[in-house]
Amino acid sequence: MSREIPGVKASAGIVIGAALLLHNSELEVKTVSVEDADAEIRRFQEALEKAKADLHEISERVEREMGAEHADIFRAHLMVLEDPELVDTVTATIQQQRVNAESALNDAAQGFISIFEQMDNEYMRERAADIRDVTRRVLSYLLGVELDMPGQAKEEVIVVAKDLTPSDTAQLDRRYVKGFVTDIGGRTSHSAIMARSMGIPAVVGTREITTSVQPGSKLIVDGHAGIVIVDPSEEEIAAYQAKQAEYDRQKAEWAQLVDRKTVSQDGHHVELAANIGSPQDLAEVIAHGGEGVGLFRTEFLYMGREDFPTEEEQFQAYKQVLEKMEGKPVVIRTLDIGGDKHLPYLNLPEEMNPFLGFRAIRLCLDQQELFRTQLRALLRASVYGNLKIMFPMIATLEEFRQAKALLEEEKEALQRSGVDLSKPFEVGIMIEIPAAAMMADVFADEVDFFSIGTNDLIQYTLAADRMNERVSYLYQPYHPAVLRLIRQVIEAGHAKGKWVGMCGEMAGDPIAIPILLGMGLDEFSMSASSILPARQQIGGISREMAAKEIPQILGMSTSQQVEDFVTNRFAHMNS
Repeated sequence: MSREIPGVKASAGIVIGAALLLHNSELEVKTVSVEDADAEIRRFQEALEKAKADLHEISERVEREMGAEHADIFRAHLMVLEDPELVDTVTATIQQQRVNAESALNDAAQGFISIFEQMDNEYMRERAADIRDVTRRVLSYLLGVELDMPGQAKEEVIVVAKDLTPSDTAQLDRRYVKGFVTDIGGRTSHSAIMARSMGIPAVVGTREITTSVQPGSKLIVDGHAGIVIVDPSEEEIAAYQAKQAEYDRQKAEWAQLVDRKTVSQDGHHVELAANIGSPQDLAEVIAHGGEGVGLFRTEFLYMGREDFPTEEEQFQAYKQVLEKMEGKPVVIRTLDIGGDKHLPYLNLPEEMNPFLGFRAIRLCLDQQELFRTQLRALLRASVYGNLKIMFPMIATLEEFRQAKALLEEEKEALQRSGVDLSKPFEVGIMIEIPAAAMMADVFADEVDFFSIGTNDLIQYTLAADRMNERVSYLYQPYHPAVLRLIRQVIEAGHAKGKWVGMCGEMAGDPIAIPILLGMGLDEFSMSASSILPARQQIGGISREMAAKEIPQILGMSTSQQVEDFVTNRFAHMNS
């Protein structure tokens, strides 16, 4: 008899296949006394080098197939293995206690994991999983044990595991692995993000999948609904095969829209752009018909390395993106470090509330040489395309003025030194703090554009940490308070003749799209894979009719009311 197990929608799509169950049991480590400590340290170093070689290979393959943003995960893993604090702790333990390398490594790793797991900061807690992942790899070499890897599949399967580490996910062979399901994880976990980039249907956070299936069990994974059906009946298989065929037909239909502009049913053009983290991501943007880059997250140029990128390195990255987009708009956000993103070589104190702390523009205005280096690289690149510079985390007009003044100073210095900066570019801000949204009419006098960063705007408006599972129910994109702020920003920008975009996840949300279209949003920036479905959806909606629904939507009391109304009302407007 079939059984349906709910989980978290991690990556869209439907797949039917046999389960490949990964056990990934804990490696058994025993403490053994050794006489030759130097020989044991050499054994540890040899295992370390083998693990590093693995990670180098994975990193290069991931960058080639998925882009630098995802490869940065493995560069960060390499940095863990090169961390003197970890390596020196292990070698000192071997020397002082005369114990075997695997015992010394395991003890050191568990100590670090325990420290990180107890931290309040979500990013730092994720580091615990990174340490567990990389030390497990070294331990496997020390113990001579072959790890249970998802890359072992040689026939079409659905991988089932308690969890998939980033390195597990990177080794999924798309020829054979058609989907995956895990006990734990969320939509924003590394494995879920990578699954979406790879186009593999995935459901995570089921809590029980590994105890509910046997190796070879028949599964249906519905990444749209976030459910897994174990041992489906013939009728269920037939029904899902039909759904699968319909989704494949839908994708083929979307592919016909690649070279078209995004126009509503009643002839209004809006721009569908993409969010990227590196120049390597542009291939996906172009393949999915992106009309621009609405957000280049420059912090990824700074991550997964041991020091700040030079001005020249940044210039080359920005120049490459601008040239490849061939005159299409490219919004480049200045460095947004802090909150959930940290640089190990930028020694910043631990904060109680990092999302409300020393981050983004606040950090850049304090660390001005760091900021000026990036501004010079951006200015030099500006002549190679349609550049728009965006400052993140702006709360006050004084912050924007100070940032713009530094930009002007660097521009004048470069011009005095003979650098050609003749091509005009726009300067705008990211609206993600409610104070800036409330003062949008004032900002509109001085900025060239607004881009609404809903990921943070929602959590700040509802005072709910989006990384905290206990308050995740409060992360409500359709909450009337959030929608009112968005409408206020759009109206304030338009009143002063300024365009308004959105670069948060909400821009690609099928429920939000009709609302944002009706409010008059000019630019929607999203993950590249969301562009074509959004283009088709917008093409079936009359913007004027959607606009007439906005007063009623904004008068609603709850997020659920808004969602239900949009689902029902706009379903009838697509024709």
